Amino acid sequence: MSVARVTEISSSSKKSFEEAIKNGISRASKTLRNVEGAWIKEQKVAVKKGVITEYRVNMMVTFVLDE
Repeated sequence: MSVARVTEISSSSKKSFEEAIKNGISRASKTLRNVEGAWIKEQKVAVKKGVITEYRVNMMVTFVLDE
């Protein structure tokens, strides 16, 4: 039997939502073991003078706890 935990993280990128997601998963994997997946809860952008300056995501990362 496996037991998993879900934690919420935020990540950003100046290029795209996809890169923001990749950055978040990559960084979470350095601290959390057994990352199994993620649910993208929210996507936002930062805007300055009518131009998107940053893509931001909030995601729920699922990882399996060690036995």
